[in-house]
Amino acid sequence: MLPQLHQHSWMDSDIEAYRDQVRRYIANEMTPHNDAWREQGYVPREIWQGFGEMGFLLPEISEEYGGAGAPLSYQLVALDELARAGMPPSTAVHSIATHYIIDYGTEEQKQKWIPRLASGELFAAIAMTEPDCGSDLKTLRTRARRDGDEYVIDGSKTFITNGYSGNLVVIAVRTSDDGAKGISLVVIETENLKGYSVNKLKKIGLHGSDTCEMFFDSVRVPVANLLGPVEGNGFIQLMSQLCYERMLLAVPAVAVMERALELATDYAKERRMFGQKLFDLQNTKFKLAECATITHIARTFVNDCTQRLLDGKLDPQAAYMAKLWCSDMQCKVTDELLQLFGGYGYMDEYPIARMFVDSRVQKIYGGANEVMKDLIARQL
Repeated sequence: MLPQLHQHSWMDSDIEAYRDQVRRYIANEMTPHNDAWREQGYVPREIWQGFGEMGFLLPEISEEYGGAGAPLSYQLVALDELARAGMPPSTAVHSIATHYIIDYGTEEQKQKWIPRLASGELFAAIAMTEPDCGSDLKTLRTRARRDGDEYVIDGSKTFITNGYSGNLVVIAVRTSDDGAKGISLVVIETENLKGYSVNKLKKIGLHGSDTCEMFFDSVRVPVANLLGPVEGNGFIQLMSQLCYERMLLAVPAVAVMERALELATDYAKERRMFGQKLFDLQNTKFKLAECATITHIARTFVNDCTQRLLDGKLDPQAAYMAKLWCSDMQCKVTDELLQLFGGYGYMDEYPIARMFVDSRVQKIYGGANEVMKDLIARQL
């Protein structure tokens, strides 16, 4: 058992009751189907509708728009429990996309989209990355050309989470050639949208999370779908959400470490080797102790960052550190613990094997860890 964590004001009885509700719902309604979803490569949209009906999809949204008006910590707890259960990070992307609309949309846009996002009728993706444009968004090429009251969008995106199961996309487009100032965000509903197509990509991990290429061939959407009063604010809009986005990566990293540690400890206490339990070997004890220490430090750091996020005091540098270090440690801990399982740890039906493979992308998406280091170093 890990040592007692320092209590923060956000860790009250209400949120613990909420955590228990989310955990029980996932165990009863989602976990039994996880293997099938991994096999088909996505979680059906109606599953997230059920999640939304329970109030778990966007609990932080105000009641006016169909949410519960809860603090952001409730979203982080739901994501924590999904990660612990081996579910894909689909709701994190959905939440980020929704927050763009909340923060920059007109009242008409909010009324049009947010209640449907809160219920799960709409499930959201964010389309930024392109084949030749990753972390350097200033070089993106997908263009939105204005034609009367419509934008005509041409281009492509890649590595887009929820690209197959989602039906609303916040897309970063170029509305002028003025570098970062030429980027805008446009919202599109994709159902039966002419000129729009997707292609599912096959990944080495996160098999239950659909990741796609998107193609836009003269796709027409209303100019009224532009986020913000004028064009050219997309880059600033994207950058303003980074602290919250980084936390949506750090939180599940810790959840996976904690679950992996539980599984490895239980296995070591049951498995016999050389006439004794695996747990009784000094190397096993040392490895578990090292991983337990890392996991405890990570949870303590993330809990503190959560408190600072809720207080409006989480600075970007700390958020970058949380994403960088927690994802690095997630990969390290799952690797070390997998080793204790021996050959069984390399078998796909063992959760530790899935955790190990799924963890690798955490150092890539949401801003590659090398980019995180560069951003941290700029403030030194």
